[in-house]
Amino acid sequence: MAKKKTVFECCECGYKSAKWMGKCPACGSWESFIEIKEEKTSTKTSSTPSKVLKFDEIEKEEIEKFSSNDSELDLVLGGGIVPGSLVLIGGSPGVGKSTLMLKLAGNINKKVLYVAGEESPGQIKLRAQRLGIKNKNLFLMPEIVVENIIEEIKKGYDLVIIDSIQTIYSQEIQSAPGSVSQVREATFELMRIAKENKIPIFIIGHITKEGSIAGPRVLEHMVDTVLYFEGEASRELRILRAFKNRFGSTSEIGIFEMTKQGLVSAKNKNFFSKKALPGSAITVILEGSRPIVLEVQALVSESYGVPKRSVTGFDLPRLNMILALLEKKLNLPFNQYDVFVNVTGGIKINEPAADLAIIAAITSSFRNRPISKETVFLGEVSLVGDIRDVPGLEQRLKEAANLGFKKAIVPTKPLEEPLKCYEVKEVEKLIEWM
Repeated sequence: MAKKKTVFECCECGYKSAKWMGKCPACGSWESFIEIKEEKTSTKTSSTPSKVLKFDEIEKEEIEKFSSNDSELDLVLGGGIVPGSLVLIGGSPGVGKSTLMLKLAGNINKKVLYVAGEESPGQIKLRAQRLGIKNKNLFLMPEIVVENIIEEIKKGYDLVIIDSIQTIYSQEIQSAPGSVSQVREATFELMRIAKENKIPIFIIGHITKEGSIAGPRVLEHMVDTVLYFEGEASRELRILRAFKNRFGSTSEIGIFEMTKQGLVSAKNKNFFSKKALPGSAITVILEGSRPIVLEVQALVSESYGVPKRSVTGFDLPRLNMILALLEKKLNLPFNQYDVFVNVTGGIKINEPAADLAIIAAITSSFRNRPISKETVFLGEVSLVGDIRDVPGLEQRLKEAANLGFKKAIVPTKPLEEPLKCYEVKEVEKLIEWM
């Protein structure tokens, strides 16, 4: 006989309590407890244990991927879409998650089910027309009950898209859609149907104000791949990153550009200007296997109070370290100047290979002297002032040479020089060269 028990659950973290509480002791959220009813079954159920397999006798499973017909998305996924995989994609509101998934549904020549829990069919139809989607095997299901969605998936589809997981709920659980228990249950049911029927399922998830995907942390553990779609609504550039991928690398990125026709590949987009101006320098960063040539800009102006330090696309503590090094080694009075650093195109630099370019841009702005736009700067700067090698140097130089650059300032010359290289071992030598 099933017994019903009333408990209170935190919508933010899933913490349960026998009584209502104003503040959650687990996550600190206020007014987040809702009343739910749990069923406890007094009878015990038996289950047949799984057969134990000898490791040496287990046959290797070959993973056959199929293309999404989008080179950028395939690159981030690790070569294509894996049948039976569960992919979670998150991003800030308006960044283009639904647009990316609708584009995927229209690109592949397969039977696709698009489950719409947020938008009306008319809204999705308008976006599909703007994107030029003409897939005759694309089906739309405006539904938020997970049991009904599962029954439809069983009818046979090659790909399923859920938009979004926070709107889907199970009738078996007495809590609101988007709560921890609902998200967990819906994701588990989708994972089960995906594995049993070898159907890849893409799930769109909202993110919190801290930047993490809303819902329980177990959500990211249950899925096979976690993608984050980054970008600002005021800028056209979008970056797709993989933070978890059981079928490929997590170091690759996909670059997209939001246009009137929707999201298009921006792999050939230039992130630099050919005009030589003070405070501008060129470097090459590596995102996975992809070298990206981009421009770093610096503005140094006299301060009339406490000196300001501001960065966009670069690490602020590292900028403070570089400025302290320049003051120590070159006696430059940056304690009397405001310093602003910007990376063009909305790209974020997460590696120290751009240190040399940052120093060149700051010095160029400080002395008001432009740097030749035919030169790239590659090198990591240490606290003692020496310049050290960066990984993938030849690959970076080849990309710069393909884009028309003639010279490179590097810590060590490579065996093959795609362009003219100048060795610089210390920060002082860089200033002399400039």
